[in-house]
Amino acid sequence: MLIPRQKVPALQVETLTSGTFDLAEDGAGFATLVVFYRGLHCPICATYLKELGRLTADFADKGVKTIAISSDDKDRTQQMAEKVGMDDLRFGYGLPLNVAKAWGLFISTSRGTTSIGIEEPALFSEPGVFLVKPDGSLYFASVQTMPFVRPHFQEMIGALDFVQKNDYPARGEYTGEV
Repeated sequence: MLIPRQKVPALQVETLTSGTFDLAEDGAGFATLVVFYRGLHCPICATYLKELGRLTADFADKGVKTIAISSDDKDRTQQMAEKVGMDDLRFGYGLPLNVAKAWGLFISTSRGTTSIGIEEPALFSEPGVFLVKPDGSLYFASVQTMPFVRPHFQEMIGALDFVQKNDYPARGEYTGEV
């Protein structure tokens, strides 16, 4: 399990438009928002990523860089990027499933063709949203077992105003006896 205020696992993936993404080298002012999505087969992911893309400039104004990552290959990721249609949103692809597991993501098996007629990969990760500080420490995490009910990006932008103004620390860091 990832613990707030502690380092997250290394994360390097290829992107569609900006070479290799290396979280350790991303250089965000406040944090990097890493959004793991299920893949091209997921219509909910496309809608979710459109919202992320629409708000990417707002996140940038708060010192937050964004990236959407899946285990899909380059071709499927390109199709998703075209479907989402947000040029400012970085797309990473080829996430190794062992890295997904290291981040605490749940792994699912294929159920065949989805409601939009796209075949699910044999194995893929379920969604997760992480805000990672420039020092590599976890600030916020939300991990899903299904594609439904994800954190709202607009609410995150409002929360960023509060946490930055008040130097609010990452919470959930306690690992001692209870």
